[in-house]
Amino acid sequence: MQPLPPTPGFKRREWLRVGGLGCLGVSLPSLLHARTASKEASFGRAKSCIMLFLSGGPPQHETFDPKPDAPLEIRGDFKSIPTSVPGIHFSETLPRTAKVMQHLAVIRSMTTGINSHSTSGSFMLTGYAPQSKAENVPASANDWPSIAAAVGALRPSELSPLSSVVLPERLENNGGIVWPGQNGGFMGAPWHPQLIKCNPSDERLRIEGMSLAEGMTDLRFSERGSLLRQMDVQFRRSLENPLMEETVAMQQRAFDLIHSENSRAALEIEREPVATRDRYGRHRFGQSVLLARRLVEAGVRLVQVNWPREPGDESAGSPLWDTHQRNGPRVREVLCPQFDTAYSTLIQDLHSRGLLDETLVVVMGEFGRSPVINKNGGRDHWGNVFSVAMAGAGIAGGQIIGASDKIGGSPTDRPVRPPDLAATIFHLLGIHPNHEFMDAVQRPRTVTDGGVPLRELVGV
Repeated sequence: MQPLPPTPGFKRREWLRVGGLGCLGVSLPSLLHARTASKEASFGRAKSCIMLFLSGGPPQHETFDPKPDAPLEIRGDFKSIPTSVPGIHFSETLPRTAKVMQHLAVIRSMTTGINSHSTSGSFMLTGYAPQSKAENVPASANDWPSIAAAVGALRPSELSPLSSVVLPERLENNGGIVWPGQNGGFMGAPWHPQLIKCNPSDERLRIEGMSLAEGMTDLRFSERGSLLRQMDVQFRRSLENPLMEETVAMQQRAFDLIHSENSRAALEIEREPVATRDRYGRHRFGQSVLLARRLVEAGVRLVQVNWPREPGDESAGSPLWDTHQRNGPRVREVLCPQFDTAYSTLIQDLHSRGLLDETLVVVMGEFGRSPVINKNGGRDHWGNVFSVAMAGAGIAGGQIIGASDKIGGSPTDRPVRPPDLAATIFHLLGIHPNHEFMDAVQRPRTVTDGGVPLRELVGV
């Protein structure tokens, strides 16, 4: 009898193992079925997603991928510490995150090959390689839709007028140059995520354009909305303008949101117990993460939290996570304490509420930092290799995917590119990575650029 040819997706060592499985009562058909069922079971497992985007480029060495045996100019000033999973270590800057490693899957071999904030960021946010790798490439109407935009459009919320939200601000380079790949791009206003520009650390959250004016009743608001829509119809008939369509779409979302009691309540962060707000951290990032949790509880499908800028940071040498100067003090005193507190609390909070199994949590930046510390004590842009952390939605925690070399400069195992990360997110949210949609001129497009979901996270 001739041996069966290897099935696509099976490695030689797996076929050698099949013979041993037979004596345990496991047949080849049952093995194939189990593997298929594993992948199918993970499809759409996530009802919602929270993406934490650490803009500026977090250093892999001082977070998820320390190099304790490297020279001082590589490893930096920090030690590595054990996590809750034996054999896995993080930087000592993340003590609280280390305690929830059993819930996390950390990719240590993420790569874009781009060292520019905006274009590497666009690659990470969309899963499609940008046409240019230059810095300060501005956003345009021809950009590829972001992951947030695609999720909101292709799997809209059934419980909230908001399907996809970005907060507390959009991503910009110094000088207010908006990054590409943050909205609906060539799909236009109907695909745009809702940008909620706010400061949730304020005593009372106020969102411009989404709060009733003082003294305005619901009835008067409804009447004004009806009148405005009638006027819009007449005006749009005489003037065809894409910007007008975008404005109308934003107005309609604001009206729907204000009329949705559940969604309005989710934005009232002051309802949250004081102790809970304290646990997330009384800073803009921590309270934004808490607001994200409240929004997904209210039915929002995806919330992207961007690391917020600090006042006056454009004149600093290390804005956001862009630590070209004083990398050690900056991550020790400002960046990692805020992230470590908010992120670990989010994981624990979702777990205690029974929401972690149905909520995908993704932590990423546009790239990492250079292996060698520069003369200013900082680390520079590095798209060759960096780390991404994922949790929830049935993902098997306590695992490391891929590896970087001994100095944290290049992938040595299982390189992961943005299309595969995007495919994984889409798969877990119930959108097939090869899902086709029609663009404005009726050309078929797919949500990922040939991305394949990571087998370690979705099943083989």
